[in-house]
Amino acid sequence: MFFYNFNYFIFMAPAIILMLIAQWYVNSAYNKWSRIINQRNITGKDAVDRLIRMARLYDVEVERAEGRLSDHYDPRTKILRLSQSVSDTPSVASLAIAAHELGHAQQDKEGYMPLKFRAALVPMVNIGSYLGWILIIAGLFFNYMNLAWLGAVFFSGGAIFALSTLPVELNASARARQMLTDSGLITDPNEERGVRNVLNAAALTYIAALVQAVLQLLYFVSIIGGRRRN
Repeated sequence: MFFYNFNYFIFMAPAIILMLIAQWYVNSAYNKWSRIINQRNITGKDAVDRLIRMARLYDVEVERAEGRLSDHYDPRTKILRLSQSVSDTPSVASLAIAAHELGHAQQDKEGYMPLKFRAALVPMVNIGSYLGWILIIAGLFFNYMNLAWLGAVFFSGGAIFALSTLPVELNASARARQMLTDSGLITDPNEERGVRNVLNAAALTYIAALVQAVLQLLYFVSIIGGRRRN
């Protein structure tokens, strides 16, 4: 688009660097701890089955997900999907990821407000991210700044969604560590360190996504504000 220029990449450089660091951290942590077998020799699927019984989340179904690190929980269908490497591998990383996703199922069962708030934002973000572009471009092209500002408001939904994701993910990680400890699936300090390492790496990706969304929004705001002054 016409406002994607060298200045854009300079403006977004901190977010790009942070995102690259986050991706390296995730891959490094996962590659390390996916090769270390947990002491109970239990796979991610077996761990989830055991934790489901312990937490009495009997309405949660577990399915296989395609792709690497594609693990997620869908609150609409109550289905927890585990990637093959997590589901079938008895590693420390598998325990961390499987328990994290079950943490979301636990949030769903308890009606955890940040999770409900994030879910409510999804339709707005889907529409706003698409409509925001159109309004910003049209406003700048026709020099109608009120329309461009309205586009920025719609586009800000992405940053709000990224911000709302942080407490949801951090809480799910805290629940995961607690469940793994309470169930006795991890007792060794080294395994605890591995679980924390994997979950912290994942958390950094959400922080990077928030920084990226905020900087992108600020970039468009600076363009609109600059055009109005001119």
